[in-house]
Amino acid sequence: MHRLVDRLLAAGGLQARRLTDAGITHGDDVTLENLDRLPMVTKRDLWAHYPAGLRAAPPEDVVCVHGSSGTGGRPTLVPYTAQDVDIWAEVMARALGGAGATRRSVVHNAYGYGLFTGGLGVHHGATRLGATVVPLSGGMTERQVRMLVDLRPDILACTPSYAIFLGEAMAAAGVRADSLRAGVFGAEPWTNEMRAQIERLLGLRALDIYGLSEVIGPGVACESLDSDGMLNVAEDHFLVEAVDADGRPVPDGTPGELVFTTLTKTGMPLLRYRSGDVAALAGPVPGAPRTLRRMSKLLGRTDDMLVVRGVNVFPTEIEAVLLADERVGPHYLVVEDRRDAARPELRIAVEPVGSDTGLADALTVALRERLGLSCVVRVLASGSVPRTEVGKARRFTRWTEGPPPLDGLD
Repeated sequence: MHRLVDRLLAAGGLQARRLTDAGITHGDDVTLENLDRLPMVTKRDLWAHYPAGLRAAPPEDVVCVHGSSGTGGRPTLVPYTAQDVDIWAEVMARALGGAGATRRSVVHNAYGYGLFTGGLGVHHGATRLGATVVPLSGGMTERQVRMLVDLRPDILACTPSYAIFLGEAMAAAGVRADSLRAGVFGAEPWTNEMRAQIERLLGLRALDIYGLSEVIGPGVACESLDSDGMLNVAEDHFLVEAVDADGRPVPDGTPGELVFTTLTKTGMPLLRYRSGDVAALAGPVPGAPRTLRRMSKLLGRTDDMLVVRGVNVFPTEIEAVLLADERVGPHYLVVEDRRDAARPELRIAVEPVGSDTGLADALTVALRERLGLSCVVRVLASGSVPRTEVGKARRFTRWTEGPPPLDGLD
């Protein structure tokens, strides 16, 4: 921590000014005990300094740039030095190893390659581990299925929604990838109910991975075979806090916004970056060889939380209710109907598995019990909800005017 603060002060710029304003003039002024009194950085700060962001390294030391797609505003671009890429490979190799991968593994990588960090992050980690990586990227599902059957990978890496898509495509083709032992799925919040569906479709152990380009990309935290359903945080590189809406620390086990400090990065080191992601923190599994702190699966994002008639709802809460019913398929769409601003509604489209007799009524009751909110549930024909082959699944949208975003929702 001392070295990070000294680097930021020496680099000048926004973070140095804020530290100086807070009375910090040297790394020795900072301790873990006073960390919560230091200034934070937000995505808006990165947008305000686009395109260089808060780069602290000389331009000639930058070896690559990654970032977000910019769907929430300007793209968030992140410069990486060679040291940063080395750290990224290390934490991703650790994540894959925790899923059971070895240098004899074949890793089928169906995350997208490019500006998005998913594909190259898994690639860096697999090659660091010494495994064989199959760099399929996203899409081309027929080819994906062929490679899964022919190359017999033991590890699958992709978004959870695409894992389901692949499982359905294999079932439709009458084939099965019986070599798969584990999958590392991330880039989208997903629930344990979706985990059960993925494992049933693909016959593997489904594990969660978490990351964000501002911090490093995938590998910031990852579930392992022995982490008891939570994700091990690579806290030798990334110090994590959980805070409330006012930035105050919350106790372990209490959901809060994740705040990350990059202890070892040099391209764009960040002190107390507010991620916008909501999860709960915990210590290591008692008696386990791993001593890293853990985080829960994401509950959602602070900007994704819906406020409907005074009730706060995360989309993941809705997914947990829907997929707990075995008659509901894994594809659904949540629509926040704001056509009447004075009385917003939640409309939810689902697809049935088998008979849908009484399904809409059962889900309406279950959602009311879980959320304290009445929702309009529509059971649509199989294939009605759009699938996603490339990128993140679209499971939520707002409806403010015009025709419904999906036929059958009105």
